[in-house]
Amino acid sequence: MAALSAWFWNERFWLPHNVTWVDLADPAPGVEYPKASHLLSALPLALGIFAVRILFERFIARPCAFLLHIHATSVHWRATPNPVLEKVFTSITKCPDWRHLDGLSKQLDWDVRKVQQWFRHRRNQDKPSVLTKFCESMWRSTFYLCIFTYGIRFLWQCPWMWDTPHCWYNYPYQVLTPGLYHYYVTELGFYWSLMFSQFTDIKRKDFPIMFIHHLATVSLISFSYANNMLRVGSLVMCVHDASDFILEAAKLANYAKYQRLCDFLFVLFAVVFFITRLVIYPLRLVNHYGCHLPSTVMTLYGCHLPSTVSDPLWLSSTLYC
Repeated sequence: MAALSAWFWNERFWLPHNVTWVDLADPAPGVEYPKASHLLSALPLALGIFAVRILFERFIARPCAFLLHIHATSVHWRATPNPVLEKVFTSITKCPDWRHLDGLSKQLDWDVRKVQQWFRHRRNQDKPSVLTKFCESMWRSTFYLCIFTYGIRFLWQCPWMWDTPHCWYNYPYQVLTPGLYHYYVTELGFYWSLMFSQFTDIKRKDFPIMFIHHLATVSLISFSYANNMLRVGSLVMCVHDASDFILEAAKLANYAKYQRLCDFLFVLFAVVFFITRLVIYPLRLVNHYGCHLPSTVMTLYGCHLPSTVSDPLWLSSTLYC
């Protein structure tokens, strides 16, 4: 295990060539650098965020939904209990093809149309109500708006918000400030809470993709914190949060059947997404890495960054796409 840990935390992988972990382990009095152990606080925070979400959906989102005349609708037609079909539905397929339908029809002595009808009713039973989807979207919209507002207020005072080369000045000896720590750990805690809750949330067709997305996000936030890439990481998080709350707000308008507001918010989301993800992110952050970071590091450390794909600075900047 010690050998594996030493290999994983290899200084040539994570840090500039003339910097070691020992240099970061004993900072001057009153100075603190990020440490991987700090990330453990995100796990209890994730549980706390999950608990807040449950309370929020029950005591804030649901009353708001009722005010907008959104109620939990009951299923009009429920599938007749049938152990054979239920086993097929839960363990094999929810949409059987003609081969399965024909076999089940013969096994149960049912008409094929009746078997199709049973599966259709059974699928409808699992569909979440509009009320459930409204509460989930309201929670996400509220959190994204709050964390984006906090990020903007914090970064507005930071020099690297306006001049990206500041992300690397004095790297990796960049002091960890309380505001940056809270921003990072809150984001990490939220995505850990999504990892926990996606098994109980509305099951969507993109479940595997979103699971990989959340896992990649947690990994990137964690690794960028561990090797003190918090400045560029904070910019990336803020850029990615900018459009998320608008998308969730558009969903809320759709569930409430405010079509004009829904259309306006979707257009606004598309504009903000284009500006932040396809203009600011590639031109200000990724382009800065490719064009300015090598010369910055050469000036600071007298050495070039490794050109291998495994270089952590390149990997983090690339995977955030």
